[in-house]
Formats: sequence, structure tokens, C-alpha cells
Amino acid sequence: MPKIADGPKAAILSDQCAFTYVNRRLANRTETIITAIMSNQLTPDLLIRAYSVGLFPMAESHDDPTLYWIDPEWRGVLPLDGFHVPRSLRKAVRKGTFKVHVNKAFPDVIRACAEPTASRDDTWINDNILDAYCALHKMGCAHSIEAWLDGRLVGGLYGVSLGQAFFGESMFSRATNASKVALVHLVALLRQGGYTLLDTQFVNDHLKQFGVVEIPRERYRSNLARALAGRASLPFEADPEFIEQVLQQGDH
Repeated sequence: MPKIADGPKAAILSDQCAFTYVNRRLANRTETIITAIMSNQLTPDLLIRAYSVGLFPMAESHDDPTLYWIDPEWRGVLPLDGFHVPRSLRKAVRKGTFKVHVNKAFPDVIRACAEPTASRDDTWINDNILDAYCALHKMGCAHSIEAWLDGRLVGGLYGVSLGQAFFGESMFSRATNASKVALVHLVALLRQGGYTLLDTQFVNDHLKQFGVVEIPRERYRSNLARALAGRASLPFEADPEFIEQVLQQGDH
């Protein structure tokens, strides 16, 4: 039976759930993950402890209560000094079509991320995940970056903040470039706030255009440990100077 967690990782989950180790096909590669059958509701404390050792939860579908604690062999990360902004996106950001807010409507963002889309009939965000991340948000450890247009929430993303690490969870868009503009603001906010690690979990074609790369598990764990040892704070608003730095960085 494949094993991805050493003793400490197993202990982190053992007081909350029963689990077995399995292989599942995720993101076009075979990933070794933990299948976690929850005996209690997913809690913010359990989430924080899991993220601290490189695990994150996903559900099979919205209606399935089973949670899989995932530890990819290869991890997606977006280097904050290597973020690439496509030319059309630079224009959209500078045009200022969207008003970007931080944490104005966190529950609405995660619910929007859980909605089916034209390319995805179901979601990995079930009710346990939604409730736990909303609780984590109330603790100040989960944040949303939101794009608003004419008073309507039209795009955004959410993630978890621990130390100098930000773990991007999901994004949604109801208007062209809305979620991408939110991502630009996130990178500016992280640079402004002193973060060193932006974890995207996996890599796909959409993320590759922004400079997301894959790193092996052990390198990720090393980077994570350094990030968790530091301190950072997510600003309430991105400084225009930092936004422009990010956009100019994308010009190269």
C-alpha cells in the first residue's frame, strides 16, 4: 500500500478521521493521496494543521461527504517574482473596469467557486469544505480577492494564509478577465504583504500562462517550512505601485 505520510502526518489526522492510503488519478498524473473518511466535521484547526505539513482536502463531488487529503508528488507554485501577465490582461487591469475588494464577500466567493460551469459539471467543494473555510475566514486565515462590476460580484478567488505562504484554492469568473484581474491583485498583495510562497496545488494550461511551475514534493516541503517560519500580513487593498510593478514585470 503506497504511503505518503510519515508518523507526524498520520497523527495530525488520526484524531479527526479514519483514513487509508490510495492512489488516485488527478490532474493528468497519478497522485498519491490519503482517502479520509471523516468521523467528525472538518474543522478550521484540522485544516491549519494539515496545510502546515503540505496536505489539502478535496471532495469527490458536492454531494459526496468523503474527503481526500491530497499530497501531490509534484506541486504547482507561482513564483511571485516570476508572474507573467499577458498583454491583454495588462490592458484590462490598467483600464480599471473592475473594482477589486479583499474579503468583502468571502462566502459568496466560495459558493461561486462551487457552482457548475460549462467545462465542469460538478465540484470538489462540498458543504463540509464550504463551512470549514468560512469558519477559517472568520479566524482571519482564509481570504477572498474579488472583482466587482456595477455593484455585482463577477469574479474572484479564495485561499488560505499561514505565515508567509498563501495557498490558492479556487477561482471563478462571470465576466471576461474578472478572475485574472483578481489574480494580478493577489500577487501584488502578496508581494506587498511580505509573502514568499504562492501554492497553486496543481498545474494546468490556464495557470501555465501566468508562470506557474511544478516542483517536487521534497522541495515544496522545504519551501513551505521556510515560509511558515516567517510572518506576513495580507493588506486590505493593493497599493497601485505594487500593481504596476507586477504589470511591468509581465512586460519582460
